Amino acid sequence: MKLYYAPQSPFARKVRVAAIELGLSDRITLEYAKVVPGLANRTYADAVNPLRQVPALVADDGKIIHGSAVICDYLNALAGGNLLPPPTASDRWRVLTNDALAQGMCDAVIAVRYETGLRPPELRWPAWVDDQWDKIRSGLAWFNDHGDQLDGPLDISHITLGCLLGYVEFRFGDHGWTDFPVVTSWYRSLCRRSSFELTRPADPSA
Repeated sequence: MKLYYAPQSPFARKVRVAAIELGLSDRITLEYAKVVPGLANRTYADAVNPLRQVPALVADDGKIIHGSAVICDYLNALAGGNLLPPPTASDRWRVLTNDALAQGMCDAVIAVRYETGLRPPELRWPAWVDDQWDKIRSGLAWFNDHGDQLDGPLDISHITLGCLLGYVEFRFGDHGWTDFPVVTSWYRSLCRRSSFELTRPADPSA
């Protein structure tokens, strides 16, 4: 299998962490795909993902799978893993809902990065940036108040939340997320897993 990724992307990291946890990383070749807003990578768009997003997975049979959540579901099924409960399990909807919350927080922090790091200064919208940070802090507050959702065996929502915090730490330093002690303690423990140590975000040139 081949995974198109960017080393700084929390979405690509989610897949890389899941692959390690599922014992599939040795079956996946990584290929960097440069996708930057305003710089159309037509080769990648035409051959892999029309939306020019990472990650994208080319499966062993040649089919291309887009989207980190879909790829993780595919890998979990391929490995017979437990990162997502089976379709008939009552717990599945809880895990998927938590994952959707963490995934939305990732969307928000990427929006902040684009607005503050790529958009020309004279065109930036500070109130919109503040709103994105408020979404992230609201999500962190929810997980902090529902610490039981962070307990138990590792699931896909834990991976996504860990990748979100890793990206915030990488791009923005603390930025207040350590105000949430339950989440902070849990994250520090999560970072000691080899899957997170081996996939720390980095700029492509690093």
